[in-house]
Amino acid sequence: MIVAVDTNILLDILLPDPNFKNSSLNLLMRYMKTSRLIISDVVYSELASQFSKEELLTSFMDDVNINLVGSSPDALWIAAKAWKKYVSSRDEALQCIFCGKKEIIKCTKCHSIITSRQHIISDFIIAGHAFVESDRLLTRDRGFYRNCFTELKIDSGLE
Repeated sequence: MIVAVDTNILLDILLPDPNFKNSSLNLLMRYMKTSRLIISDVVYSELASQFSKEELLTSFMDDVNINLVGSSPDALWIAAKAWKKYVSSRDEALQCIFCGKKEIIKCTKCHSIITSRQHIISDFIIAGHAFVESDRLLTRDRGFYRNCFTELKIDSGLE
């Protein structure tokens, strides 16, 4: 099985995040035993920002046995189509990354709706890459990915 890994899983372990380090580490270790782990060029770039030298990133990837697999035109096409749909249907609601629920939040002082651009094209490239190049994606952003990529198999290690 080929398994794509999202940046948040790896950063949970590297930085380490007190809330998600153990679940992300357990998830990664479970798939390390039975699967070929890959990351997209976007994940590689996001991950590289945390290393002072390229050799250190390469060493980390070798230790975890993660391979860089570039995005194919098919993956980028899928990402672009999903991005276009997301942008055209985006509303003022904020979306929970865990369950996908959307909520409108108003400022307690002036009652204006608080908005945020929660997702950018790189999120869609990661999912398009995972959909084309792998059998599933390991990520904590399961609510978002399940809404935008309904056929993508996802494992967050949190369910």
